[in-house]
Amino acid sequence: MKLVKLIANLGYGSRKDVTQLFRSGRITDADGEVLYADDVVPHETIRVDDEPLDPPPGLVLMLNKPLGVTCSRKDPGRIVYDLLPPRYSVRTPALSTVGRLDRDTSGLLLFTDDGALLHRIISPKAQVAKVYEATLAQDLRGEEGALFASGTLLLESEKEPLAPAALDVLGPRHARLTVTEGRYHQVRRMFAAAGNHVETLRRIAVGALPLGDLPLGEWRALDAAEVALIFATPTS
Repeated sequence: MKLVKLIANLGYGSRKDVTQLFRSGRITDADGEVLYADDVVPHETIRVDDEPLDPPPGLVLMLNKPLGVTCSRKDPGRIVYDLLPPRYSVRTPALSTVGRLDRDTSGLLLFTDDGALLHRIISPKAQVAKVYEATLAQDLRGEEGALFASGTLLLESEKEPLAPAALDVLGPRHARLTVTEGRYHQVRRMFAAAGNHVETLRRIAVGALPLGDLPLGEWRALDAAEVALIFATPTS
């Protein structure tokens, strides 16, 4: 792919805009040598205004989503794309969220521009685990773990029972829940079905990929080994 098209597809501007960047000498290699539109150089050596070129297609990002931010491209309030560099929202192929976290849920949110990978992660057949920590309005009663693990829990207005889910009690009103589905407001509705109410909810892992110490509101790109962890069994 020609450098002009590559850089334009990464959101740095139209082809006309990127051509002007070349003409202005703002696109260089790692040694500061000016590049031209027909040069053939490794992606990792390209610089725009002395900054490394954004990753190529096949990008997977992890974001520590704050509360009050919507997983949408268009919303009157703040959206998750506001937390990424502006050009990331106009990349080709598009960078999409892998599933969603509601406005009142924080934690690990994935993005990718790899459509096949996205569908592989969210496919019910993949049974990719999502791990959440919840604080609750009332003390746990003790029977919630068996209820969630039973595979018989039927949420209101649904016809199919939930797949078994694993509950770890961390305190009287603090629990970790691992689910393999992604139904609408699933975790909140599960605790509601058990007679409780979720006060705070945070996703801390997808598969065996942990959120770790990524600061709230920050993001980073994942390498191939980390992407593979998405499909592994979570560690307790």
